[in-house]
Amino acid sequence: MTDLLRALVEAAGVPWDGVADHELLGGGTFNTVYRVRCADGSGVVVKLAPGRDAPILRYERGIARTEAGFYDLAAGCDGVPVPAALRSEVDSELAGGDFIVMTECPGDPWYGLRPPVEGTERAALRAELGRHVAVLHSVTGPGFGYPSGALGPLRSSWRSAFLEMVGAALDDADRFEVTLPRPAAYLRELFEGRAGVLDSVERPALVHFDLWDGNILVDRRGDHARVGGLVDAERAFWGDPVADFVSLALFGDIERDEAFLAGYTAGGGRVTFDAETRLRLLLYRTYLYLIMWVEAVPRQFDEGHRIWLRQQVFRPLVSTFDSWAGAGVAGR
Repeated sequence: MTDLLRALVEAAGVPWDGVADHELLGGGTFNTVYRVRCADGSGVVVKLAPGRDAPILRYERGIARTEAGFYDLAAGCDGVPVPAALRSEVDSELAGGDFIVMTECPGDPWYGLRPPVEGTERAALRAELGRHVAVLHSVTGPGFGYPSGALGPLRSSWRSAFLEMVGAALDDADRFEVTLPRPAAYLRELFEGRAGVLDSVERPALVHFDLWDGNILVDRRGDHARVGGLVDAERAFWGDPVADFVSLALFGDIERDEAFLAGYTAGGGRVTFDAETRLRLLLYRTYLYLIMWVEAVPRQFDEGHRIWLRQQVFRPLVSTFDSWAGAGVAGR
């Protein structure tokens, strides 16, 4: 593995003779991730996607390109802390698959920090995060959908792009023989019956879609903590900015996060939580939960993780689909 790391780091323009050490990082469930530290104190992160023959979800094809593209776009956003993508390739002969090499951002994942982020520190960080997300959402794309082209070309309407994304997840469930709350064909009908609410989304915004606390780095150096980096942008797409609020309040309620929403507004973001917005938010949460449930099979999660997913993801999916079915397939 050292020889491969050396080849990838040098392909990114970092001389190996300046490397002091390297280590395998844990915590991820898709990529294999290494941190490479240089003698001058700087560092790079190397992410290797599963090999060419590995079972992956449809949207995951070419996501190294998605992640690198996200960082390139975010680099043009004033003050938003993201890594710089130094080199990325899809289906690389060098790596035997996809890879990306990027600069290391300062800080540690918000999730699991000790001491935990609380009180005034938390409020200040959530407000700062809100400002960063608002700036990201100001970036407009050429169409709706995944920029990697994994599901085909970008769409001219958000409704068609989102239904295509949901359809791909349901296709993956069938391909990997994943147990769903109801038959996939019926679930498609339930989504389609509520998709009219998406027609109000006319601008394809840059959406990270995985901004839970594990992908937000907190830098506690200096006089006060700050957001050190927004990372792991593989799930990014062009779509409704409201979709980002799902992971930003994973298993919670973004409407209760006053500090984040204040920062989001201060950064230029606009959102009103009316009945239409809440339904859109529910659609995106349901889509994310579908991905989380389906990916457990090809990624071969252990029994403990599956039990956790059944409680946190599968049961809410059952409740949502039951409520939609009770309201009628065509309910909006």
